[in-house]
Amino acid sequence: MTWSIIARDKDTGEFGIAVATRFFAVGARVPFIASGLGAIATQALVNPYYGIDGIKLLREGRNAHDVLTALLATDSGRESRQLHIMDAKSEIAAHTGSDCVDWSGHIAGSGFSIAGNMLAGAAVLDETAHAWLSNEKLPFPSRLIAALRAGQAAGGDKRGRQFAALLIHGEEAWSALDLRVDDHPDPLAELERLEQKSRELWVHFRELLPTRKDPAGTTDRAVIDARIEAAKTTKQ
Repeated sequence: MTWSIIARDKDTGEFGIAVATRFFAVGARVPFIASGLGAIATQALVNPYYGIDGIKLLREGRNAHDVLTALLATDSGRESRQLHIMDAKSEIAAHTGSDCVDWSGHIAGSGFSIAGNMLAGAAVLDETAHAWLSNEKLPFPSRLIAALRAGQAAGGDKRGRQFAALLIHGEEAWSALDLRVDDHPDPLAELERLEQKSRELWVHFRELLPTRKDPAGTTDRAVIDARIEAAKTTKQ
């Protein structure tokens, strides 16, 4: 009932997951990322613990294949699940259960993994991959959305479209970007609008937040206001 792409930005090391579906609140259940360690997307008859427990295993230093094996071993419903994982070394492991609704499957390449179920056909994943590879010059968030839009043009979720999400983590434990479209007639267009909106203020403001290297961040209101005004001026 969903397709998603996990990818890593080769320049920044950021992990990102973009997902589209006809299933409500997909951003709350499918994407999980541990900054600097890896990313997991759990879908089909979703098991949220694949994400929760999988992230714990990544933090313990387990690779993608070991995480996949451990998660499947504890779940008797594994044949109704789909998940894919990318670890800190960008190695990929994926599972599509035999009971997932057609069309279902997964593909992977250097620095990206794509998986989907209940799709219009294999072309959804193929076109998602083609768009990802063809848009290397786009900013990371835009590239992820462009990949999904190509998959949607190839048929997407065969039940239709309604929900989408984008999650990106950089060096910090908190997300660099976490966007969710929970009910919209054209969710990827709305996701794209929100991503563009984030560039107006959020991407500038987040640079002032506390980090592990700078636990206080920037608290000087004059500096914050100046950064925001500079961002507004640049936009104009």
